[in-house]
Parts: sequence; structure tokens; C-alpha cells
Amino acid sequence: MGMLSLPGFLSCGKKKDFNLTNEKDAHSSDSDENSERGNWSNKGDYLLSMVGYAVGLGNVWRFPYLTYQNGGGAFLIPYTLMLALAGLPLFFMECSLGQFASLGPVSIWRILPLFQGVGITMVIISTFVTIYYNVIIAYALYYLFASFQKVLPWSDCFSWADEFCSKTRIVSDCNTTLHGKIIHANYSFITSNNLTCINGTINYKPVQFPSEQYWNKVALQRSSGLDETGRIVWYLALCLLLSWMIVGAALFKGIKSSGKVVYFTALFPYVILLILLVRGATLEGALDGIEYYIGRQSNITKLMEAEVWKDAATQIFYSLSVAWGGLVALSSYNKFHNNCYSDAILVCVTNCVTSIFAGFAIFSILGHMAFVSERPVSEVVDSGFDLAFVAYPEALSKLPVSPLWSFLFFFMLLLLGLDSQFATIETLTTTIQDIYPKVMKKLRMPVTLGLCTLLFFLGLICVTQAGIYWVNLIDHFCAGWGILIAAVLEIIGIIYIYGGNRFIEDIEMMIGKKSCLFWLWWRMCWFFITPVLLMTILVWSLVTFSRPSYGSVLYPTWGTAVGWCMIIFCVIWIPIVAIVKIVKAEGNLIQRIVSCCRPAANWGPYLECHRGERYSHIVDPKKKKEHEIPTVSAVVYKQQ
Repeated sequence: MGMLSLPGFLSCGKKKDFNLTNEKDAHSSDSDENSERGNWSNKGDYLLSMVGYAVGLGNVWRFPYLTYQNGGGAFLIPYTLMLALAGLPLFFMECSLGQFASLGPVSIWRILPLFQGVGITMVIISTFVTIYYNVIIAYALYYLFASFQKVLPWSDCFSWADEFCSKTRIVSDCNTTLHGKIIHANYSFITSNNLTCINGTINYKPVQFPSEQYWNKVALQRSSGLDETGRIVWYLALCLLLSWMIVGAALFKGIKSSGKVVYFTALFPYVILLILLVRGATLEGALDGIEYYIGRQSNITKLMEAEVWKDAATQIFYSLSVAWGGLVALSSYNKFHNNCYSDAILVCVTNCVTSIFAGFAIFSILGHMAFVSERPVSEVVDSGFDLAFVAYPEALSKLPVSPLWSFLFFFMLLLLGLDSQFATIETLTTTIQDIYPKVMKKLRMPVTLGLCTLLFFLGLICVTQAGIYWVNLIDHFCAGWGILIAAVLEIIGIIYIYGGNRFIEDIEMMIGKKSCLFWLWWRMCWFFITPVLLMTILVWSLVTFSRPSYGSVLYPTWGTAVGWCMIIFCVIWIPIVAIVKIVKAEGNLIQRIVSCCRPAANWGPYLECHRGERYSHIVDPKKKKEHEIPTVSAVVYKQQ
């Protein structure tokens, strides 16, 4: 009797045949080990794609500020510890998982069908993030084009500026001595009477630097808040279209094309960082900036504050891009016996060294800006958008040949953003390929370009006059708790339900047998330390939640409600898919839950030659006889 077949991510305990045909598309070649899905052309393609995915905008605009804010050089102690205890264990686990089964972030949950909703959550969050992440790339493109001018448009208060715009601080009032008495007077009175201010009593008028007004008034045409959507900013929309065209062009052949593009997009930012560092180091005041970053200003007593450790753990977690699905997707195209252990260590160390290195380039030039404007470094340092599009452009505008340095900086931001975007879109196309392999084999290019087109239109709300508020809202909700929830469930499911020791045996099938001493550290992290750290960060994030805001602009109640709806939409699939799987399973409730907590019938290495004795029960589609899978209580069916 025929049965209605369910999509792979909704089936529980049913055998899904592998479709190993001789067809090839642009995603595979004759030299590939896996002719169905394709493999990386060489190890360099994979490593640079992973580095490009992990090393992103946060390495440049968030880590240096966190280091300065949390004790300077002392911050590197908790940062390194969190890398070893939380970042690297999760990174290694996801790389191993994807490589072992050669599957993307949704289909990989054949390992634990009950938790397949975790994979769906990862993909949906990645979709939300890729919408606004490309908008940030569009900002970088706009500033890149604006740099092709003899005089940078944000270097002075031009026609677009208002009365609050000023390149220097304007004294409002101060204390002075008049006829032997100390009086408080406005600055115009003091100058008209040739008086001088007493040190430490000067108050300055609230002014905005040209770069800040240019960012808000010209680049964004920012409205008063989320309530005032305004019109689409046409030049940002064109930059967004261009950024999606670049992404689509790089990915039209999947990993075969993106693997070559990353040789430039992943490596050239290091050249630019080095150029900016060398230039910054030759400027007056550069040493002051570096002292604030990681020098004599370091404060070891900061390590006594819990907030510092939370910041270190959070930065490591988001910087390495774990639990987004991208690591699983990229690793799924590795050859089975690739040494994913050494790859994980290399990429993680490269990511962290890049963050530290970027800090020197940023703070050396900010130190010069502080010197020129006669302000302390603490007043010119910022993070996020304010660093990338206000503080740093302001500093660059004070350098000789400023358009050149501006072009290099924004070109670097563009490349850093594109790398991460390539991997995120590859995560989405990999998910589609795992569910509809025949469609992707024949229509990879149209599907990829169609996906980019759809995401472009969804991103148009982010290039309206209220666009920056939407970008900030999505980042505040989707890129926070959802990823933490997915990460916690991922490590609990694999280590405690599937079995940590069993997972280690899977890894040893790929990289060879290792001693118990070798696995001691990984067992300590996977079984206890990493889950506890992730739970702590999650609870801390929930307890310290505050309503989203952008600068001094608070979001309306409906805006906060939209944010909650987005995060609920992301994570709701975890219980929904679990319930669907339990309902579709056989037996009483306990038997159904137990069945869905066991690996699916088709879980194991993708190719038969790699399955060995441990996974010999997987039925090859060419064999007529079917077998009952000993690890699954349900009957195995072959799809018709």
C-alpha cells in the first residue's frame, strides 16, 4: 500500500533514500568525492570561506571598543578563556557534524529528529539577519562611492548642516575672575572683556561633528522614529541592489564560484588593515590611542566585574558565527576524512588574532583624531554604526589624502561584509538542496538568483528613512536570544540525548582514533562547561533585557511588539516540529518520544564507502532488500 511521503524535516523514523545519480551540475565536478552534493575544490577554498564567515564587521567595530571598555589588555584574559571554553568547542562540534553527514543545518537533524526545529530556527534567523546585513554592506558601498571626491563630503559643515554642526567644540560658559571675584559667565562676555576661563570650569555647547550630521541627514535621511517610515532613499536602494548583485554573481555556481571569490574577499582586508595600521602608527597621538586600547591604561581590576566576563563570552560566541547554521553548511562540502579538528583551531585563532590586530589599526587613527581635536581618546571612541560611519570617517577626514584612506576603509568593510553574506546565503541554498536535491541540480542558478531577488525586496524597508531603526530592531531581537536558544538545545541534544561518546566515535571515523587524554578537554567542555556558560549568557540576556532604542530614540510599543513577534516566529518551530514528529511516530506517547529521540533511519555518512560497520545498516537504494534499522523502533519504509 502506498504512503504519502512527508518532507524530510517532518518525517520521523522513516528511511529517506539517497539519490546518488550520475548527473552533475555546476556544484560538482569529476574530482569530487561526493558527486551528488559536490565538494570544495581544495582545502584553501574551505578555510578562506570559513575565515570570511567568522571574520566580519564585529571584529572591526565591536571588539576594539569592548577591549577598551573592559580593561584594555586585561580583557584578553577572559576573551581567551571564553574562546577555549565556549567558542572553540561549539565551533569544532558544528564543523564535525556537517562534515560527518554531508548535510545542511536542517537535514543534519536526522541525528535527533525531535530537535529538527532547531535547524529550522537557525535558517530562519539567518534569513532575517541576511536581510539587514546586506543593508549594512549597502551603507559601506554608499560611503565607498562618496569617497571618490577631492574633498570628503563629511569633512566640513556644508549646505546640509544645521546650526549645531561644528568641527570643534564650542565653549558655552565658564568661571572667570573679575575684579578679584570669581563669577560664572557665558563665553561671549568673557571674550569681549578679554577674560580667561578657569581650568576645569568650562562647559561646552551640544554640537554635532560633520560626520555625524552627514550620516543622519545625508546618508540615511533619518526620520524621527520607527513611526515615520518616510520614503525609500533611492541611492541606498541602488547600493542594496548592487550588493545583492555581487552576492548573486559570486554564488551562481555555489561553492565552486564562491570558493574562488574568497581568495580576494577574505585576504585583501588584511592588506588594508596593515596599510591603515602602518599609516596610523606614523601619526601624532597614535600612541595615546593604542595606550587606551591595550597599553598602560589596562585595568586588571576590571576582571572582578561579571559584566566583563559576559561581554567576553558574548563576543566570542557571536564572532565565531556558531549556531547560525553556516558552519554546518560550509563543512558539509568537505571530504569525509578532512581534518576538521585542525581546521576549527586554525579558523578560531585567526578570527581572534584578526580582532586584536584590527584594534591597533582603529585606535591608532582615533588617537590621532583625539590629538588633533584636543579631546581625550575616551570622547572619540565608539562602537557599531557610530564607529564605522561617524567616528572613523571623521578621523580619516583629518588625514592628508583623506579620500584614499576613506576608500580603503570602506572597501575593507565591504569585503568583510560580503564574506559573511556569501556563507549565509550558501546556508540557505544548502538547506534547499538537501530538501529538493533534483531541483537544485537542474536549477541552482535560477534558485540562487531568485532567492537574492526576494531578499532584496524584503530589505527595502531597511532603506527607507526609518530603515536604520528596522536594522537595529532585527539585530536587537533576532541576532540575540534566538541564536542562544538554538545553541543551548544543539549542544544538549547532541551531547546528552544522541550521546557525547557516540558523537566522539563519529568524529574518530573521520580524523582517526585519538587517545582518551586527547578527548578529556572536549568532554569537559561539551558535557559541562560550555552548556553552563551558554545558559548563563542566555539567562543574563533575558534578565538584563531593555527596550530597543537607537541612540536617544526609544522605540514605540508596537515596534517592540514586532520585535517579539520576529523572535517568536524564529523559535516557535522548535516545539511545532517536535510535536509534528511525535504525532507522526508510532506507539504510545513514551514510545513516540523515544523513537524521535533516536537517529533517523538514514542518519550516517552520506557515502556508503565511509559508513563502515557502525553504519552498515543504512540501506543503499540500489539494493532491493530492505532492513529494519536497529536504532529506530519504527518500521523503515522505502519511498516510492
